[in-house]
Amino acid sequence: MRSKGVEQMVENMTDEVSRMPQLDLYGDEKMTAAVDQVELGTTVLEVSNLCVDFKTEHGWSRVVDNVSLLVRRGETLGLVGESGSGKTVTSLAIMGLLTGPRVRITGSVLLEGRELIGLSNREMNALRGKTVGMIFQEPRRSLNPAFTVGDQIAEIVRRHKEDISRKDAWDRAVEMLELVGIPDPAKRAFEYPHQFSGGMCQRVMLAMAVACEPVVLIADEPTTALDVTVQAQVLELLSELQERMGLGVLFITHDLGVVAQTCDRVAVLYGGQVMETTDGEELFYNPEHPYTEGLLASTPDAQARAERLYAIPGTVPPAWDWPEGCRFHPRCKYSLEGQCDAGAVSLTGPTSHQVRCVRSSEFSLEGIKE
Repeated sequence: MRSKGVEQMVENMTDEVSRMPQLDLYGDEKMTAAVDQVELGTTVLEVSNLCVDFKTEHGWSRVVDNVSLLVRRGETLGLVGESGSGKTVTSLAIMGLLTGPRVRITGSVLLEGRELIGLSNREMNALRGKTVGMIFQEPRRSLNPAFTVGDQIAEIVRRHKEDISRKDAWDRAVEMLELVGIPDPAKRAFEYPHQFSGGMCQRVMLAMAVACEPVVLIADEPTTALDVTVQAQVLELLSELQERMGLGVLFITHDLGVVAQTCDRVAVLYGGQVMETTDGEELFYNPEHPYTEGLLASTPDAQARAERLYAIPGTVPPAWDWPEGCRFHPRCKYSLEGQCDAGAVSLTGPTSHQVRCVRSSEFSLEGIKE
């Protein structure tokens, strides 16, 4: 399903991505594959029917509802959706960072075949940074202002490599700073987070996240607070690290331009549910869910500044007041009373392209069939 103008928007988006500045982080020395022993394409993170409930004044509210995702080595899965769709909560649940009596998590999260749901905080700490790493939207707030960046990276190394000396851990920290493109790393390792720009702080976070060579990296809106030039450099760096280490990446974003540039596969999230999942290119040229169509249509077009930017009508409802049937139907221009607002809606279609819409079979590339 593609509304009028979406095809032109995709072409414009592709042109914009191609014009983004590219950064040669390593001069004439290109990163070579260091993962010959790794079978790329194997599943390293499998999320099945993940549910997250929060206890509020309205009772238990389901914020993430039966989310299932696959992350494979050497591939990037994009998790896309507007604010309030449940993207960050999903990532925090995967990392075991949601705890306490007012949160309830069910489902399954397999990391290299090991079940994470139900592990203690101590058991999860042994995995965070070693097997799975994570970078956040605001890197400066994620770094400790009281310690040098070298100390913070070295601490991660010492935690997961108990037999390593302090000197070797520090040398590893300097090596990682050099790897992520920090100039004069031996000197800058002694500096504090406030002495780095936002883009450089994100590089430091990447160095921390991959210092122990994890198999999975979760990137939660890592370029949102950065300008376009720095954003392109960080994305290029992430791609280089993925190629070097064979990382499986879960890339969380609301920026479809970034998705077009980085993601092999995409899952579209709305109201805590996966609305559509398919290959990255297929998402742009053959969206089958009205919400996906709306996201594409609302993407800014640099070549049409005089036009009013399209916006999906309405807002995401609160988690304690999800509508019956399809959660998107109150905002959907294709919604039919008695069909879209009745009963639960499941993902349907082949594994390569699934959609949660009772009317998806009625859609064509030109829109709704009469």
